[in-house]
Amino acid sequence: MTTAKIPTEQEVIGYMTSLSNWGRWGPDDMLGTLNLITPKKRTQAARLVRQGITVSCARPIIPEPAADVMSPPLHYMTSSGETVPPTGAGGTGDFIGIQFHGLSTTHIDTPPHQFWNGKMFNGKPASAVTAQQRATVGGIELLKDGILTRGVLLDIAALKGKPWLEAGEAVFPEDLEAAEKAQGVHLEEGDALLVRMGWYKRRVEVGPPTVAQGRPGLHAATLPWLHKRGISVALADASWDVAPSDYASLRIPVHTVGIVFMGLWLIDAGNCEEVVEVCRRLNQWEFMFVVAPLRWRNATGSPVSPLAVF
Repeated sequence: MTTAKIPTEQEVIGYMTSLSNWGRWGPDDMLGTLNLITPKKRTQAARLVRQGITVSCARPIIPEPAADVMSPPLHYMTSSGETVPPTGAGGTGDFIGIQFHGLSTTHIDTPPHQFWNGKMFNGKPASAVTAQQRATVGGIELLKDGILTRGVLLDIAALKGKPWLEAGEAVFPEDLEAAEKAQGVHLEEGDALLVRMGWYKRRVEVGPPTVAQGRPGLHAATLPWLHKRGISVALADASWDVAPSDYASLRIPVHTVGIVFMGLWLIDAGNCEEVVEVCRRLNQWEFMFVVAPLRWRNATGSPVSPLAVF
């Protein structure tokens, strides 16, 4: 039973004003919190690479149906080794299709992925995303040069002494600060925050959960903390928002307030199981964090394979 202060729904709606970054970096800005990643922050991150170890923070993409998969990924061969001539050169080809927004594919959300009252980040109209032209502002091409910053992993499951958090179990600011203290790290402006709740471990060992079961995640109470610390991009091994949220009009308040008003970049459905093993072995919870989305035009996000580099 948490002793954390739980904000009312009206208080969370108030965050849309008190935590807003609209206009902070100019009227046309769509990079939002990624503006907090300065050249100095990137060089700080690069200095953390001492072991030459790289670890993916993505889940494998498997083209098969599952309880938490909205639409199974598609992967078929346009040509295979079965059809090549018995002599001379040959080759293969693939087609891949992914509906990546959801609970199972590791992906990053762009500003036009979420709206409130017909607006996206920085007051741009929701109508700027159309079926034919797609995201005409704030699309994934904003990240054509990628993201590189200092990453910090907070192991909340270990903090609570369990292999994974349960569905509906919320993470509060007090949990984030307790994990910092236990691990001897401190998140600073421009950093990437990685939150391990063990949800991917549960998926592997127990099986895919249904959407109706809910999931662990950050409580809306963490939003002022994320804003104050200046988190630039954040990865969770669930889908960020605890579900159910227990707010009538805010099903996913971290997504709504974070993306629409703070301009916070969120990576959903990550995998922290491999990186946490390296962190424990090296007793190092900070690393260079790199994200390079597909350079797709006018998309509201992209599958990603974020890398932690030690």
